[in-house]
Amino acid sequence: MNFWGPAMFVTVLAMIFTGYPVAFALGGTALIFALMGAAFDIFPLPLLFAMPERTFGTMSNFTLLAVPFFIFMGTILEKSKLAEQLLETIGLLFGRFRGGLAMGVIFVGALLAAATGVVGASVTAMGLISLPVMLRNGYKDELSLGTIAASGTLGQIIPPSIVLIVLGDQMGVPVGSLFRAALLPGLALTASYALYVGIIAYLKPEVAPALAMEMRVSGV
Repeated sequence: MNFWGPAMFVTVLAMIFTGYPVAFALGGTALIFALMGAAFDIFPLPLLFAMPERTFGTMSNFTLLAVPFFIFMGTILEKSKLAEQLLETIGLLFGRFRGGLAMGVIFVGALLAAATGVVGASVTAMGLISLPVMLRNGYKDELSLGTIAASGTLGQIIPPSIVLIVLGDQMGVPVGSLFRAALLPGLALTASYALYVGIIAYLKPEVAPALAMEMRVSGV
C-alpha cells in the first residue's frame, strides 16, 4: 500500500508535462486513484459523496476570494500595457549602466509580483515583454532567461501573494501576519538579485551591456 502515494505523484507529473491543465491533472488523478482504490478494497467509494460539501466549503471561504481577484488584476496589467510601459521607463532610467536593463526587469518583476501575486502571470508577462528587448540589446541568453525566471518567483513571497493566502487559510494563521513577515525577506531577495546582476555586469561587461545612446533617447 505504500506505493500508492509515489504512484499518484508520478501520475500527476506525467499528466502536467503532457500539457493538461493543472486543475484537471490534480482532479483526474484523484478520481482515477479513488476508483483504483475502491477496486482493490482500499478506498471506500461512498467517501466521494463528501466532494460537493468540500467544494461548497472552499467556494464560501472569504480568504480564498482574493485569488481570482489577483489573477484578474494581473490580466488587467497585461492587457492595458501598463507593465510594458513600466519596464520601458525603468529600462531608460537604468539603461545607462551595465546590467541596468536586467535590474529593471527585477524591479518590475517585484512590482508585478506585488500586484498580481501569481508566479505564472509574472513570468509570462515579463518573458513576453522583456526577453526580446534584452536579447536585442546584446544580453546573453543565460542571464536574460535567468533574470526573468528569478524575478518571477518573487510573486511567491512579496505580499500580496496567493501562496501566502492559501498557506494562511490552511494553517489557520492571519494572512496579514504572513504578509508582514514576508515583506522584508522579499525585499532582501529582490536586492540580492539586483546585486548579483550588478556584480556579473561589472565582471563581464559583454554579458550585460549598457543601452546604446539612441535607445536611451527613443526608448527600449
